[in-house]
Amino acid sequence: MEFRHFTDADYEAVCDYLIELNKRDRTHINWNWARFEWMYEHPEFDKSARDAIGLWFDGDRVVGAAIYDMYFGEAFCGVLPEYEALYPAVLQYAYDALKDENGLAIAICDTNAAEIEAAKRAGFTPIDQTETIMEIDLDAPRDAALKEGFTLYEPHPVEDAEKMQWLFWQGFDHGENRAEFEREETVAPKVRKHMRRELGIAAVDETGEYAAFCCLWYSEKTDYAYVEPVCTIPRHRGKGLAKALLCEAMNRARALGAKTAYVISDMPFYEKLGFRKAYQYTFYRKA
Repeated sequence: MEFRHFTDADYEAVCDYLIELNKRDRTHINWNWARFEWMYEHPEFDKSARDAIGLWFDGDRVVGAAIYDMYFGEAFCGVLPEYEALYPAVLQYAYDALKDENGLAIAICDTNAAEIEAAKRAGFTPIDQTETIMEIDLDAPRDAALKEGFTLYEPHPVEDAEKMQWLFWQGFDHGENRAEFEREETVAPKVRKHMRRELGIAAVDETGEYAAFCCLWYSEKTDYAYVEPVCTIPRHRGKGLAKALLCEAMNRARALGAKTAYVISDMPFYEKLGFRKAYQYTFYRKA
């Protein structure tokens, strides 16, 4: 067994590890390969500290990992089932290397008794913070009709970067002041290695403005899709755009081979579409 600090050369190995981890045990589905890929190129991810990510290798295969979530202070810790004896070492490394001034918090599935017990032995205690994973079966096509006046478009991550950032600025409630957006935001195209453009869909209004966006992530190495992100700009909310885009993206993922879709959320929006709560995670913190 060998411990290494993460480098960009380990990117594919980490994705493969997260795929393997979730093949046999979906209690870690809150950390899947697609969440890692989305986060890794997210503007809020502190990439300068990425060598603090800890990896445990058996040969060329990652068998355990401690990965901070955007910033230090929250982290994912996990090992493949046959390497469960490593878990205490992963926890200890994460605490030593990835904590902030408040310590370290990790999310553990409420049904994962072994990890809960190991975390408690390591000095972590539950806090009033949770995370929910919802799922839906992709067993049949879904109605994906857009409201009249809108069309579907698959944005290009480089050519359409400014329009996408302006959409996210509004869609995630930073305001609708274009001048403020241009002052505060630097357009930085984010090219993610495994993103399928046909699963990232925008609704465009008659003026050519992006009104809503939905992205699903899918790999042929898995049987599930992951939803991230979904948003609608304020003036176009209430028109069913997000629902139509999500249904269209799920139909496309289903055609590619996905049997299930997961989302980190407990919003009624997803429940109304047929998503059900699948896994609940409690955060455990060590100061």
